Amino acid sequence: MKNKIFISILAVILLGIISLFTINSFNKDKPLKTKKIEAMVLSSNDKELTVQDSNNIIYTFKTADVSTEIGNHIIIEYTGVLDKLNTTQKTNIMNYKVKAVTTNEDGIPVDYLDNGIFSDYYILAYNKLKELSLDEKIGQLLLVRYPDNNQAEILKQYQFGGYVFYAKDFTDKSKETVANEMSTLQKVSKIPILTAVDEEGGKVVRVSSNPMLRKEKFLSPKELYQAGGLERIKTDTIEKTNLLTELGLNLNLAPVVDVSTEPSSYMYDRTIGENTEITSEYAKTVIEASKNKEVSYTLKHFPGYGNNGDTHKDTAVDERSLEEMRKNDFPPFKAGIEAGAEAILLSHNIVNSIDPANPSSLSKNAHNILRNELKFSGVTITDDLSMGATSKIDNSVEKAILAGNDLLIVADYEKSFKELKQSVENRRISEEQINKLAFRILAWKYYKGLMFKVSK
Repeated sequence: MKNKIFISILAVILLGIISLFTINSFNKDKPLKTKKIEAMVLSSNDKELTVQDSNNIIYTFKTADVSTEIGNHIIIEYTGVLDKLNTTQKTNIMNYKVKAVTTNEDGIPVDYLDNGIFSDYYILAYNKLKELSLDEKIGQLLLVRYPDNNQAEILKQYQFGGYVFYAKDFTDKSKETVANEMSTLQKVSKIPILTAVDEEGGKVVRVSSNPMLRKEKFLSPKELYQAGGLERIKTDTIEKTNLLTELGLNLNLAPVVDVSTEPSSYMYDRTIGENTEITSEYAKTVIEASKNKEVSYTLKHFPGYGNNGDTHKDTAVDERSLEEMRKNDFPPFKAGIEAGAEAILLSHNIVNSIDPANPSSLSKNAHNILRNELKFSGVTITDDLSMGATSKIDNSVEKAILAGNDLLIVADYEKSFKELKQSVENRRISEEQINKLAFRILAWKYYKGLMFKVSK
């Protein structure tokens, strides 16, 4: 009896081995199924090829066989599975071909058409884009610290996307003086500019630090919430918006929607100081209260600052898992996006679970999460590239563009402009990529109503 059982088991094992061998032999002979991706070439060398698809997702392939110009539109045939969070794809490129740029009936390249938040203004934006020189399109990508002198003359020369103002720029000035300065800037600019401030409330108050502009400083999100919950947050947002509009300011680099619950951490005092659920409601409340007004608000600091150190001084490294961040840090940004957020600012924190080699502001992986997982179609903005965490990184301006940013906050405008211009001239950034980014900035400005204002 035992021998029969043993023989039966042995027969089953042998049958399994034969079946497995047959299947493997069949699969060896069967050609691998190829897939296709159509995208624009961001960078190309003898080792790597980096492309961006129509959904603004960036992929880097290892290759020694693809030689193509940046800015080209190509169709890649590959085997394997694309991973939006892999620094380099593990797929194999089987074939590729360069194709002509496909346009819609209005002549707009189809990879500009993401059906995003600004899509109603794409025709107007593209027609305006065609009027601009390369220098003017590069200028649109820079949000520059307000210079100490000759501000209007500098703007007239460079045609920046906008200026960002700090407390010193408002010191001892009346409302009328500030409003006149903003009006002068708009008059000398070929394209209406973004006039941006960090008016968060609490520790960071660029405008209300001046008692001539507001008798008292705006309260912090935490103080507002403790005093009157989300309704108090809403009325504060409306009051802030009205004051900024009166002064000629049209972009608030707030709210801080980072989840920070540790009182000793750097970001805690600038947050609402509550859990993920309440912080998400906070983000939604601010964005909803600001919509259909002349001031846009900016969610920051993606992918979530947490309890990390101060990146103004040096690099901060976040060791949390991606799943933990998806659960705790992403929801406030998602809530703000669903409420109609137009802009998101990325931090300089290095998040090892997303990209251990780059600050989030310079990471295509961080941008891929924002565009793919959170479905954000608005404008992405770097934190100030002159901060300690990025100031010593070579070619940070070029890297910021190639990582997927639309708008770069910079202090040294001459150096930043020159670096971008040289990157285009040296074929490290394509003019086609500059066009696509400037197009989005212009579409945003139409969406905001800036482009319909006539300076008198």
